[in-house]
Amino acid sequence: MSNNSKILYIGVTDNLTRRVYEHKNKLLEGFTKRYNLTKLVYYEVTNDINAAIRREKQLKNWHREWKINLIESVNKEWKDLAENIFGQTETKDI
Repeated sequence: MSNNSKILYIGVTDNLTRRVYEHKNKLLEGFTKRYNLTKLVYYEVTNDINAAIRREKQLKNWHREWKINLIESVNKEWKDLAENIFGQTETKDI
């Protein structure tokens, strides 16, 4: 998740739709709410929760430049990818 200032948040979820909805609607206290991180700019999908947790830890240890390069390899303009998933940038119903 990110915002117009390109602050980054990395996390793991078993339900991307629900999690993006929570971030966009600021339903959870914490980093994403504090910094208004409402844009889904990158995501990876796996059915293996252990692999997802390992990947999350790996990405959190990366230098910021590496993370930016990864995002821009698939989303050069930092568009909100939630539109691709939900058909809209603001999620209303789950």
